[in-house]
Amino acid sequence: MFSSKSEYKFSSNSSAFHVQVIRNGIIESIHKVHVVVCDKHGKTLMHLGDCKYRSFIRSALKPFQSIPFVTTGLINENTYIQQHLAIACSSHDGTPIQVRSVLALLKQADISTSLLQCPTPIGRISPLEHNCSGKHASFLVTCKYMSWELETYLNHNHPLQQVICKYVCNVLGVKEREIIMAHDDCGAPTLNLPLCDIARLYAHLNNFSQQEIQILSKAMVEYPALVAGDGRFDTELMRRGCNQVLSKGGAEGIQCISHLREGIGIAIKVEDGSRRAKQAAAIYILKKLRWLEDRELETLEEQFLIVNKNVVLAVREA
Repeated sequence: MFSSKSEYKFSSNSSAFHVQVIRNGIIESIHKVHVVVCDKHGKTLMHLGDCKYRSFIRSALKPFQSIPFVTTGLINENTYIQQHLAIACSSHDGTPIQVRSVLALLKQADISTSLLQCPTPIGRISPLEHNCSGKHASFLVTCKYMSWELETYLNHNHPLQQVICKYVCNVLGVKEREIIMAHDDCGAPTLNLPLCDIARLYAHLNNFSQQEIQILSKAMVEYPALVAGDGRFDTELMRRGCNQVLSKGGAEGIQCISHLREGIGIAIKVEDGSRRAKQAAAIYILKKLRWLEDRELETLEEQFLIVNKNVVLAVREA
C-alpha cells in the first residue's frame, strides 16, 4: 500500500498549489492551498505553498485535546472503551448512534448533559447533537475525575486546558508563551500554529512509546464512523487505510492525515476555508505518497472530486 521512505523526494517546493472547480471544461472557481508533509522529528519531506503558513488548527486538535482523558489514569481505572475515545476525538453528524456514544460517556461518570457547554445546533434539540459534544463530554469526565471545576472547563487557564497546551508545546518543542490561542465555535480553546507544526503533531500520532497516543490512534482508525460519519471524508478515508491512515479535518479548510506505521503527518490549509478543496488536495497528496491502493483512491475521487455530471474538482501545481 505504502511506498518506502526511500522513495520520498525531499522537496522545498514553494510553488503555488490550487484546486480548480471546473464546470463543463471551464474553470469556474480557484482555491489556493498550502500543504506540508513531515516526519515526527519535524523534517519537512514535501511542501507545496508556504510551509509556515499560520492557521487555527480548529477541530484537528481533538486527538490532542483528548490526551488528558487518557493520561489522568481514568482509562485504567474505569471501563471506558474505544468507542468512547473515538467519539471524544470526533466531529460527528449527531446521528443516534453517535449521540448515544456521547451520552454513555457522560452517564458512566454520572455527569448531567446540562453541564455541556457546546451549543445546541440549529434545528436540533440537545447539545449532545453538536459535532463537538464528544470532546466536551470527555473534558467533563476528565475534570470530574481530577476534581477540577466543571463549570469553567473551557477557560484557557483551566487546569485541563493547560495540560493540553503543555502537551502540544512539549511535542513541538516550543514555550507555552509562544502559543497563540483563541476560542473555537464550540467554545473550547484552539491554537494558531504554522502548518509545519500541525503536520508534525500528526506525525507524532505514531509515537507508540507513549501509550496514550497508541490508545487514541487505534480507537480512531478502528471506529471511523464515530469520528465523522458515513459519507464524510475522514470516515471514508480511514475505512480504506488498513488501520494505518488516520484522518481528522477541521473547519475553515484544515485537513490533517497521519500514516501511523511510518510516522508521517500531512497538514493542509485552504486559504478561503473551502471543504471541497481540502478534500481534493488531500486525495492528490495521498496519490503522490501512495498511501492507498489505486482502487481505493479511485473510489475517493469518485465520491469527493466529482460534484455532479457537469462539475469536477482538479488540482494544479504552478
